[in-house]
Amino acid sequence: MKTKAAVLHGPGEDWEIEEIDLGDPVAGEVQVRLAASGLCHSDEHLRTGASPVAFYPVVGGHEGAGVVTKVGPDVTGIAEGDHVVLAFIPGCGACRACARGMQNLCDAGGSLLTGKAISDGTHRLSLRGKPMVPMCLLGTFAPYVTVNQASVIKIEDDVPLDKAALLGCGVSTGWGSATEVGNTRAGDTVVVVGVGGVGINSVQGAAAAGARYVIAVDPVAFKREKALELGATHAFESMADAAAAVGELTWGQNANTVILTKGEVGGDDLQPALSMTAKGGQVVVVGMGHYQQTDAKVSLFELTLLQKRVQGAIFGGVSPRTQIPRLLELYRHGTLKLDELVTNTYRLEDINAAYQDMRDGKNLRGVVIYGDADH
Repeated sequence: MKTKAAVLHGPGEDWEIEEIDLGDPVAGEVQVRLAASGLCHSDEHLRTGASPVAFYPVVGGHEGAGVVTKVGPDVTGIAEGDHVVLAFIPGCGACRACARGMQNLCDAGGSLLTGKAISDGTHRLSLRGKPMVPMCLLGTFAPYVTVNQASVIKIEDDVPLDKAALLGCGVSTGWGSATEVGNTRAGDTVVVVGVGGVGINSVQGAAAAGARYVIAVDPVAFKREKALELGATHAFESMADAAAAVGELTWGQNANTVILTKGEVGGDDLQPALSMTAKGGQVVVVGMGHYQQTDAKVSLFELTLLQKRVQGAIFGGVSPRTQIPRLLELYRHGTLKLDELVTNTYRLEDINAAYQDMRDGKNLRGVVIYGDADH
């Protein structure tokens, strides 16, 4: 079938709305009519060139939810009409990582930026006869997608799809980075650096886990205000400002965990975060840096003698098939706020303006809504 999509033809260029060809599902795949797609900073990395892809053009988007419209052969547990969330990390269930309960590190994730379908290594998207790369093998900047069942999580029909879409990346990543990788316990002090679509959920997760102090750091006043509404006890403009307060609040003990959820993490961010961390504590690095950057400033003296840790995190350290249903239950019970995360909604045609809003700090999370006209 033909569908429209937001297409990126190269680094430094704007998104263009084009008509593309979408292949039907083959064995192990389904087609989904999306209701919404979140606008994540990771897709901005495609535009800036900070994330590598096999080739251009690329259809962006990796945070979506919708209704299954077609089911290919050999698909189990998913039927036409099912409501689903698309997880940006697939879970094959058979590789060593999945067998160890670490679906967020599934071997199938190695092909996310190649454009090659998990099922058969071919391409589902094409533009004027040439293959395309869908971001994370999803490409949710289009109202229809054909994806592998490993990337599909069935949910209950009563969950609003425009809110459920956020669980495919930002919410799950942020929450788990505080509760699972961050291992927040009652009475802890947690610092969250960067309060966007991921960091705001680290704030929510740390607060729900019982942290005594949840300290949000962001240069944008609007985001600091939202953090205080959604669980932060304190909010500061910079890490330097936060560091003084952390020392005072904890009587010099510092934070159990500092979570770096900036949209773009640089090598210079690690040492200020490490200096705010208590003995035996950790810095959790969630935000992405440029794929070519290998330099980072860290005091090895401090790292060793105070037994601190620097820990990476993807999808919050939790398997999507575990995390997404769990978070939906927390949403039902009012512990997890989803509605409050959506600052603005957009048409797909407005995607460049939407990303400018993100760069300008106007959104916790912007969301593209697909209406009847798109279907």
